[in-house]
Amino acid sequence: MIKTVFHIKEMDCHAEEQMVRMKLTDFTSITKLSFDLKNRNLTIYHNGEFDSIRTAIDSLKLGSSVIESVKYDKIIPEENDLIDRKLLWTVLIINFTFFLVEIISGLISDSIGLVADSLDMLSDAFVYGLSLYAISGTLIIKKRIARISGVFQLLLAILGFSEVIRRFIGFEKIPDSLIMMSVSFLALIANSASLIILNKSKSQEVHIKSSQIFTSNDVIANIGVIVAGILVLFLNSKIPDLIVGLIVFAFVLRGALRIIKLSK
Repeated sequence: MIKTVFHIKEMDCHAEEQMVRMKLTDFTSITKLSFDLKNRNLTIYHNGEFDSIRTAIDSLKLGSSVIESVKYDKIIPEENDLIDRKLLWTVLIINFTFFLVEIISGLISDSIGLVADSLDMLSDAFVYGLSLYAISGTLIIKKRIARISGVFQLLLAILGFSEVIRRFIGFEKIPDSLIMMSVSFLALIANSASLIILNKSKSQEVHIKSSQIFTSNDVIANIGVIVAGILVLFLNSKIPDLIVGLIVFAFVLRGALRIIKLSK
């Protein structure tokens, strides 16, 4: 058995991890893939084909380099898929629930920041669904789900940007800052609880690590909407809400493009 560790410079979320998995899916010599998103490293346990594996990873153009490739005689570490599934289902349900809460509240309060944050929650729920498929799903299913969710997120981002522009040049009423702050505060509590739950996992697999990263980003987005609500209240202006909405939609667009790239 050989243990090869790659550093992949641009592998910072689940989308790149899925790209690597799909690229290596036909290598029968690979026994296990272990991802470390925090340090952007990939450990491969395999029985040969080093050059072919390296060529396949390099072809993704994610800035890959070999850290080490050594003989490995120890027992390959295993993760508990059942625990991973429960954790992923937990954050998926939380994200989809607060997508519904925020989209409804955003429409009622006329806050584009809340609407954008809700769509960010929805896009994360899609990614968590892909993570669940990554545990046991087939390559064909992964690609189909990735393509559908990526295109859907792209459409949401485009519609979101259009709505932000329309509100910038239009005469929209000032959003309800109290609803913005209260709903975002509840979402912040939910995402913080999710992050605490995920951080209790000892798993180093990307299914958990990526979930931690996405949930951390959600916490930042929630805080952004709360700050925007405060500024709307004191400045009596819609601009802070629109700026936060624009930033969050940019995150949704970035995630959509990554997932679409993944599905190719």
